[in-house]
Amino acid sequence: MASAASSPSRGEVLALFRSLLRTVSKFSDYNVREYAKRRTVDGFRENRELSAPSAIASAFANGKSQLEVAERQAVVYSLYAPKVKNVMEIKSA
Repeated sequence: MASAASSPSRGEVLALFRSLLRTVSKFSDYNVREYAKRRTVDGFRENRELSAPSAIASAFANGKSQLEVAERQAVVYSLYAPKVKNVMEIKSA
């Protein structure tokens, strides 16, 4: 596990990215799921060019905290999600 003092490895960053995408896929609502997926990908693209170890460690720590929030939100949202599918989901099925 990477600490705040050291920069995370490429594998740790990729594992965080995959974990975020896996968590995002648990949202039952199409709009929420697609928005969260877009924010995840955009966030990683935005930080792709970071080179300072402290900036990388900070961005990684922020990503880990966002993963925790997304995991909690996925559970809570599943309790109150609408039962009707979105038009986009019906169209693709």
